[in-house]
Amino acid sequence: MKVLVTGGAGFIGSHIVERLLVQGHQVVVVDNLTTGNETHLSSKVSFYRLNIQDEALMDVFAAEKPDAVIHQAGQSSMPRSMEDPIWDAETNIIGTIRLLEGARRYGVKKMVYASSAAVYGNPQYLPIDESHPTAPLSPYGISKWTPEMYLRNYGELYGLSWTVLRYANVYGTRQVSHGEGAVISIFIDQLLKGEPLTIDGDGEQTRDYIYVEDVARANIAALVHGDGEILNIGTGQSTSINQLIQAFESILGRTVKKVYGASRPGDIRDSYFDNNRAIQMLDWRPSVLLQDGLKRTYEYYRGIHAKNG
Repeated sequence: MKVLVTGGAGFIGSHIVERLLVQGHQVVVVDNLTTGNETHLSSKVSFYRLNIQDEALMDVFAAEKPDAVIHQAGQSSMPRSMEDPIWDAETNIIGTIRLLEGARRYGVKKMVYASSAAVYGNPQYLPIDESHPTAPLSPYGISKWTPEMYLRNYGELYGLSWTVLRYANVYGTRQVSHGEGAVISIFIDQLLKGEPLTIDGDGEQTRDYIYVEDVARANIAALVHGDGEILNIGTGQSTSINQLIQAFESILGRTVKKVYGASRPGDIRDSYFDNNRAIQMLDWRPSVLLQDGLKRTYEYYRGIHAKNG
């Protein structure tokens, strides 16, 4: 199968690309390298440095004629979406529509779309399942939710198969220290610099942290499973910021300095997923325990830090 991966040089996308190549697929990557890194890509990949909202995207579809699209590109910063909602919408909404148009014109059979827990807003109950009402609280949440409806519409009008994956807080190697749910990479950066960990509020707020390789496996499973489904991709486990810090202290074998500040206005207090439907529909389940994933991630960044001095 030939698969076009948008954002394929980035954090999650590059792990998807690696796994696709191992499985023998042909891979085409579109990435503007705003947060991605071309060094993450194998020479076996056909790479186009391009914004997804650029009209030249149609030339990529015409030249490559992919069988499927895994759409990871976009902007993932909630604060940035508040500062510049027009740019946020152009990237996440218009960019996705342009991809859908390419898929329609050039016979793409399947699209897998990376959505977000942000579409749910403040949880009305926990764990959050897929029938939970959507009530995004930010332009970012709106710009991740809107393309879901476009996918459904293109499926109904043009027969495009699609699957939406709503991510919990993804962490792991190659993550940049900004964007949605990047607290783990921020903490690691602070630890390696010998700085105290900065915590918003009392540290008891909870999230569902899922390792990037588990997310990559879910995307590849969605190429052949889960047609017409919206699925939560998380661990089903709730972890507080203070528990994260305790896990790092266990990995390091020492206590770390911490600075507690004010809570960020608008932050959701508690959020974690019910992932049972994804397990059922994708024949998939998360396999990396938090302690193991944190250790892998810390060792990865420690190696980079040592190399860069």
